[in-house]
Amino acid sequence: MFLIASFFFWLSLFIYMPILSPYVEQLGGAYSFVGLVLGSYGLMQFVCRIPIGLVSDIVQRRKPFVTLGMAAAMGSGWLFALTNSLGWALAARALAGVAAATWVVFTVLYASYFRSEDTHRAMGQISLVVVLAQLVGMTAGGSIVDRWGWHAPFWAGGCLAAVGVVLSISIKESKQSEGSVRPQTVQLKDLFSVMKEPLLLKVSVLSVLAHGIMFTTIFGFTPAYVLKAGLDERDLGFLMICFMIPHAIATVFIGKTVVPLFGKWRSLVIAFFGSAVFTFLIPVAGGSFFVYPVQIGSGFFLGLLFPLLLGMSIESVDESQKATAMGTYQAIYAIGMFGGPYLAGIVNELIALPFAFYFAGTLGLIAIGMIAVWKRKERGLNKVVHRGY
Repeated sequence: MFLIASFFFWLSLFIYMPILSPYVEQLGGAYSFVGLVLGSYGLMQFVCRIPIGLVSDIVQRRKPFVTLGMAAAMGSGWLFALTNSLGWALAARALAGVAAATWVVFTVLYASYFRSEDTHRAMGQISLVVVLAQLVGMTAGGSIVDRWGWHAPFWAGGCLAAVGVVLSISIKESKQSEGSVRPQTVQLKDLFSVMKEPLLLKVSVLSVLAHGIMFTTIFGFTPAYVLKAGLDERDLGFLMICFMIPHAIATVFIGKTVVPLFGKWRSLVIAFFGSAVFTFLIPVAGGSFFVYPVQIGSGFFLGLLFPLLLGMSIESVDESQKATAMGTYQAIYAIGMFGGPYLAGIVNELIALPFAFYFAGTLGLIAIGMIAVWKRKERGLNKVVHRGY
């Protein structure tokens, strides 16, 4: 039931994603405002995720926050559907960001159903559900607009979230989450301790860059770009299939094949490099048939990144602080969800739309450089320790 509810949650948020940037444009928004609307989703997550995770840890409850997130997603979809102005579009997208901020509690609740050594498997499963919801939603969104008009995907999103609200009521919290003995509340010093965890900070910074790529491209300006390059709304569905199916397949490969074969850090390097290459190729492909294989490659390599980063973010944190750690991680990577599209929108307005993709591809190369620096410092430290200095 939990995975079904999670599916409806993300389906409600992503069913209108393929048409969001073209929709804001047709309302009269400039590229910079389009970037602001797209980025407000990440900004609200940055503001809300740590408080939500912290409060959830303090009260040791997860389920009420899950239901709250469903309700916020429902309100966002219906606010889009009932209004027709730039200001309300910004408000509706910001509310969607509040909804997504509760995902920190979804992930911790689901992880509590598993043993700590199976965290990566749990994150792989829930990531697969997210990707499948994204696939269905983003595939259907363009066709819905083509058939019933701009507001139809927003009505659908609100109704799907309403179903999620009902499903969330039957979700069970494990004994680990609702034990008979009330755990100690999380102190502010514990929050600072979690936020200083070295692995968590490194993974969070990399996730900022990964989300910057994702929310600048397929969840940002790629739909608007390919429509201007010659595709129409009906083509968006197939474009999303080309991205999302490899994206879903990659979530299965990362834990079973890629990480055992290459290790975590090398897997990250491979994924960031592939993501950068295929992002650079988006302007080259334009509105030609080549855009579809480019999206296949982009979807696969980005799909390798997210479950691995998600699992690494909480693997070294105590169980009682995992919601706080997950909230910290998700709040930090929300900077990429806001900053990526917002800065890309400014670049689009100052130069030209294709430069948003050059900007996003460069983020992948920066991530590779950061990993190389960290590993070089780590090797140097290990040599010093080995020599007894």
